[in-house]
Amino acid sequence: MRRTNKILKRAVLNFLTLLALLGLSRLSAAELKPNIVYILADDLGYGDVQSLNPLRGRIKTPHLDRLASQGMIFTDAHAGASVCTPSRYGLLTGRYAWRSRLQNNVLDGYVPPLIASNRLTVAALLKQQGYETACIGKWHLGFTIAGADKTGNKDKARNSDNEARLMGAPLGAVTRNGPLTRGFDYFYGFHHARMMRSVFEDDRVAQLLDPIDMLPTLITRSCGYIAEHAKANQPFFLYLALSSPHEPILPTKEWQGKSGLGKYGDFVMQTDAAVGELLAALDRAGIAENTLVIFTSDNGCSPVAGTDKLEALGHFASAQFRGYKSDIWDGGHRVPFFVRWPGKVKPGSQSAQLICLTDLMGTCADIFGAKLPENAAEDSVSILPALLASDKQPLREAVVHHSVNGRFSIRQGQWKLEFCPGSGGWGKPGDRAVTTQHLPEIQLYDLKTDIGETKNVQGDHPEVVARLTGLLEKYAADGRSTPGTPQQNDVSVDIWKKQLNQPRALPSLNE
Repeated sequence: MRRTNKILKRAVLNFLTLLALLGLSRLSAAELKPNIVYILADDLGYGDVQSLNPLRGRIKTPHLDRLASQGMIFTDAHAGASVCTPSRYGLLTGRYAWRSRLQNNVLDGYVPPLIASNRLTVAALLKQQGYETACIGKWHLGFTIAGADKTGNKDKARNSDNEARLMGAPLGAVTRNGPLTRGFDYFYGFHHARMMRSVFEDDRVAQLLDPIDMLPTLITRSCGYIAEHAKANQPFFLYLALSSPHEPILPTKEWQGKSGLGKYGDFVMQTDAAVGELLAALDRAGIAENTLVIFTSDNGCSPVAGTDKLEALGHFASAQFRGYKSDIWDGGHRVPFFVRWPGKVKPGSQSAQLICLTDLMGTCADIFGAKLPENAAEDSVSILPALLASDKQPLREAVVHHSVNGRFSIRQGQWKLEFCPGSGGWGKPGDRAVTTQHLPEIQLYDLKTDIGETKNVQGDHPEVVARLTGLLEKYAADGRSTPGTPQQNDVSVDIWKKQLNQPRALPSLNE
């Protein structure tokens, strides 16, 4: 009898242990598939976030500061380019956009998609892992409108080209090759800033909106999406591409005059508050603890913000870095990057790892243990080791930067080599400075001692110039910068870009 009791107790104990293990298994599965919210600001400079720029920043950003304190700050994060279409391409595909047909500038109007229909995107990868996927906000990666020209206007004779561009596609206009064909289950948003009035839902224009109402509308829609999908037994990926603080710089009435720095400062404060609303929606839905939140920007602050006036008032939107949006210098592409993942990422932590927005695909694949195909995510590296504080070595061999003119730069460790004499963009001196100011054709900076890129030391370190030139040439020739089978670029790539192209004119503040 005593032996029988022992056997029974052991059986019960084993059964309870098995139940506990099963419970832990379910918990682990849930942890491995957190909801993912990726917030991409538009033209927000590194120095526009108060906690990143306490000495030279004058705009209050309490919600972003709080988000940064709740997770990890990456201090050396970069967009794949210093303007938005190529940086968004890289974010969603894990591939540098200069491998595509877009060799400079950005897409304009309703044009064929930049992302090939057979190319894996982050959204498609996450769908394979059982996620619902949504894109809310700005797309700017190309799609066409059935039966219309690139402005979306079916009767071009009735409107001037400028009026058509401002209006965009008419109510009811349909696209057959938009975000729904690139891995997203749901799309609510617009194509780009000059066509903001036309708001698409899924594949058609659902409403015409005053641009000043766009940011609040995107946040309302995103909060609704979170509330709805929090009830479902399925993880979701929300790619929220904000319309702000990009021009047209249109803070709503309640934010006008709040910053004391003009409309741009007000719009940054409204953007900060919008992020706060989204984070509050996660709390209300009870899913904040199982949601991975990433916040960043597509490139640096635009000169359209009135950066000269802002600096005169003591606000430096690029912080200590040189240049602004469009430029090859760090102010053009070094961006704020915060990651909050409760239970995984230590609050109040920082990482100095060199990372790129192209790294989302590799990171997601690493989280799930998914194997990426050879012809996908060619320039994507997992930052998961940094998030888990298990990184002992640099995660990336190097990062390639690209300017609005299509000028190249490569960064490895302390060294940054730039294949142009000036900014490569709207900043001064420009590309023509090699002849007008007799500047060297390349620039080399030691960021360890010269973070502001003020002293060109290319003549002092020919061995570094040769090594980094060879590395960039290899990346271009191999069709990838990560280990794997060489791939084909969509077009030939000239890292020296001997044929100079003038960038599209800088938009006016009132456009």
